Amino acid sequence: MGTRKNLSISLIVLLVVLAAGIAIYFSGNRVPRNVKSGKFETVKIDRGEVAQTTNATGVVVSENEVLILSPAASIVKSIMKEPGNHVKAGEVILQLYTQPVEDEIEKLKDQLEMKKNNLEKTQLNSQSTKLDLDYNEEVKRLKIVSLKAQLNDQEQLLEVGGISPARVEETKQEITLAEKDLAMLVEKNSIRLKQLTAEEKGLLLQIRMDEKMLEEKEKLLSKMSVRAPSSGIILDIAAHVGEKVPTDKMLVQMSDLSSFKLTGSVDEKYAGQIKTGSSVQVQLEGETLEGIVGSITPMVENNKVQFNVHLSESSHPKLIANQNVQIKIFSQKKDNALRIRKFSDFESGKSYKVFVIDGDKAVKREITIGLAGDEYCEILSGLKEGDLVISEDTNSFRHLNEVAINN
Repeated sequence: MGTRKNLSISLIVLLVVLAAGIAIYFSGNRVPRNVKSGKFETVKIDRGEVAQTTNATGVVVSENEVLILSPAASIVKSIMKEPGNHVKAGEVILQLYTQPVEDEIEKLKDQLEMKKNNLEKTQLNSQSTKLDLDYNEEVKRLKIVSLKAQLNDQEQLLEVGGISPARVEETKQEITLAEKDLAMLVEKNSIRLKQLTAEEKGLLLQIRMDEKMLEEKEKLLSKMSVRAPSSGIILDIAAHVGEKVPTDKMLVQMSDLSSFKLTGSVDEKYAGQIKTGSSVQVQLEGETLEGIVGSITPMVENNKVQFNVHLSESSHPKLIANQNVQIKIFSQKKDNALRIRKFSDFESGKSYKVFVIDGDKAVKREITIGLAGDEYCEILSGLKEGDLVISEDTNSFRHLNEVAINN
């Protein structure tokens, strides 16, 4: 019984093997061993760029932001512009309450007028005093001259005995005292003149300080009308009508329109393909702008990654604020690589078999792919520049090593 069972199993196995062999035989007979020229497409192996990119969306934003601070402690009187408005240089964005500054200006003008009047009085007083001092000195000098003339007469009389020696000595003492008195008067007058000069300089200094302060207050008054320092777009107004604002509080945030950058975003799953310094291309109205990735910031709320792009032509005339653009980020790139147009199943670092045109036949070759880019793949081995590779589906003769090409 056991022998019969073993024979049955052997027979079944033999029949299965025979059936498989017959199937393989007839299957091989159905594989075409030639293809007709012109019935298939080829791709040519060449050299060029192979790039692996990630697509992202972006918005054109100003590269330079301007913060306008409150020039003084005041109250917001009115707001003329809103966030998003375009403004030209010099346009008023908001108006601060000016009455306190105007009051200070009037007060300074009154003080200045009073000090100028005091200066004029001091100068006149100085001239009068100088005249008095000069007159007193001249009187003293004339007195000395008179005493000396008197002494000369007395000495002549003394020779003839017409006067006593005591009287002559008395006149000499009077001359000595008068000279000392003159010297003292000259010193006092010098001091007094210096005092008058110092008083005049002090008043001039006070006037200059008040004039400078008045000039600053008048400049401040002009700044109470908060104006755009340059043409641009308003990003934010951090105040409302009636609000009391301190000095140097940020009132307006705006961007100038002299140069631009891009703010891009991409899904978090592509975060690993974006690195600071990566090359970027942006298509803008038929032109290609290039740049590099700057800072990268995760956005937790919507599972995206935000990044800045600094353009090589940041002042390009076609860049417009808030313009939406498509960004191509190069995660990997090779220049002058031996390349083939990408087939749907090609992946980096894997090997594949392709049919290469060799005269009147197509020969199967094994190739190794390096970098698999978006449009092209790098060829590491198996092909050379100028080779023609059949790009159509070759499943019908994939079991063959070569097929003939008929005209």
